[in-house]
Amino acid sequence: MTQFFEQISIGEKLELGRHTFSSEEIIRFAEKYDPQPFHLSEEEAARTHFGRLCASGWHTSAVFMKLFVAKSDALHRQAIEEGRTPARYGPSPGFEDLKWIKPVYAGDTLHYTRVVTGKTESRSRPQWGLLHSDMLAHNQDEKLVFSFKATVFVERLPR
Repeated sequence: MTQFFEQISIGEKLELGRHTFSSEEIIRFAEKYDPQPFHLSEEEAARTHFGRLCASGWHTSAVFMKLFVAKSDALHRQAIEEGRTPARYGPSPGFEDLKWIKPVYAGDTLHYTRVVTGKTESRSRPQWGLLHSDMLAHNQDEKLVFSFKATVFVERLPR
């Protein structure tokens, strides 16, 4: 997340990191932000269609954002240390097609990635391009559990 628009290739994959969802963490998040029974206790979750405690979809999304920002910051620092000028990114005009495909149960470990799916030159901001990506999370069994399509402005190479 330091490359300029012209340097990014369609199909490029970036590993964002992994996160294991503990029962305690799932319950803490749910108490604050998504207090539905299947997120609050094993006992209540056992009485639902999920059958056991699972993370809120918003929790899996928040973890994505935490890992995405951490990876971006780390790559930015690395570029500076190597004497490279990192490209500026942002803002994002939004995202589409957010899906929580499978439940994320207590003890599951998600592996988050970004895959570049397209690039569009900005007509209104010629110094910027739009980067299109699939944001994905797979569980420890390599099953896709979370996805959305993201778009973000990326600085173009200086002319």
